[in-house]
Amino acid sequence: MEQLIEEYLRYLTVERGLAENSLAAYARDLRRITGYLKHAGASAFQEVSRGQVARLLLTLREEGLAPRTVARHIASLRGLFRFLLAQGHVKDDPTAHLESTSPWMRLPGVLSQEEVERLLAALVTSNPRGIRDKAMLEVLYAAGLRVSELVTLRLSDVDLEVGYVRCQGKGGKDRVVPLGSDAQTAVRQYLATSRPHLQKGRSSPVLFLNRLGWPMTRQGFWKLLRAHAVAAGIDRRVTPHTLRHSFATHLLERGADLRAVQMMLGHADISTTQIYTHVSRAHLKTVYNRYHPRA
Repeated sequence: MEQLIEEYLRYLTVERGLAENSLAAYARDLRRITGYLKHAGASAFQEVSRGQVARLLLTLREEGLAPRTVARHIASLRGLFRFLLAQGHVKDDPTAHLESTSPWMRLPGVLSQEEVERLLAALVTSNPRGIRDKAMLEVLYAAGLRVSELVTLRLSDVDLEVGYVRCQGKGGKDRVVPLGSDAQTAVRQYLATSRPHLQKGRSSPVLFLNRLGWPMTRQGFWKLLRAHAVAAGIDRRVTPHTLRHSFATHLLERGADLRAVQMMLGHADISTTQIYTHVSRAHLKTVYNRYHPRA
């Protein structure tokens, strides 16, 4: 099983050109899945049955994994079996009966516009790290970036004169997203006062640096975001993706075109973006119930 997984991962690298993070996710998912399948009695992919795949799906759900995580595991398994079938390693695809890789959906967690304002207002900008954190949060919310995109931004990726940020998303695809005036102001202040202090005499093309002068890591940013959310009195889990979800939802609530939001988020398929319309419908219902005279 391990040998065939490695062969599949090489195929994804060479033929599909998947990014390193995506490949790592596929590898983790498939090794976790093969552990379940071996426990269920399948010592080779040729022995996997439809019943075992169905029980695997049920097990993943019962373990309390997020719907998107379960869907990703199933998508990884389906992709593997399609590859194995095409290469002649198996005669049947036990995942072919799965109609969808998204068996159920959970709406993404979002902050209200008031909570976002409270989070940004609570940042202490009297020191270099606070100024940096302010710039990072402003850019994250203003452009709806993924955390991996945020921490890999280069100095050359930000144009403060025109007001846009260029980033590389999944699959190595570049996109350009407008940057609002508040984010531009925060980045200007960071570049002028904070970044030179954080550089520690080092030269780096990366925009956001940690206290040692090295590029900020995803884990480091997660930690500082959690601390700022607590300081702002937001008593629920806030992640970088929460701000990305909030970016999309707030744009749609204010009348943005779904296709434009799709492009700014870097979604290859608009069906991925459409989940945010459900969040906006919930907002519309709240407004309706509050203001309609016969609600």
